[in-house]
Amino acid sequence: MSTQWILRPIKPKDDAAVAAIIRAVMPEFGASGPGFAIHDAEVDTMSASYSRSRHAYFVVEQDGRVVGGGGFAPLAGADPSVCELRKMYFLKEARGHGLGEKLLRRCLASAKEAGYQLCYLETLTGMDRAQKLYERLGFSQIPKALGNTGHFGCNRFFTLDLSHASFS
Repeated sequence: MSTQWILRPIKPKDDAAVAAIIRAVMPEFGASGPGFAIHDAEVDTMSASYSRSRHAYFVVEQDGRVVGGGGFAPLAGADPSVCELRKMYFLKEARGHGLGEKLLRRCLASAKEAGYQLCYLETLTGMDRAQKLYERLGFSQIPKALGNTGHFGCNRFFTLDLSHASFS
């Protein structure tokens, strides 16, 4: 049986699955304590949280089951031209298939279409494969956090200039 992967915008019916993925994956990387996105209020209502203007969240479905997701929104406490890549996580069985790159490209293209000029993200030591992907797509590591995300547990920060980049 061949696997069918579908990348699509989040729907309300996906909220429980996405929350479960976030709550399963983040502790894998030691990101379950204070200062991590696992505690954000939006985790249980992702479809509503990302239905606003200049927000988007996409899920990856494998044979009808949500196995990952990621999105973007305005970076809190920053210039309106800056977005934040948010909550991009995959279950173990969905990793290593190139889905992260497809999802990231979709997020970045959509963020650029929404008028953002800079994309910011926060991550942490140990999420090495993700950081290699970010760098491969043009992100540069910066020395300190931007904006006001409240994620003081993160210790790696990256930005990407969207104005001259292509993600097709």
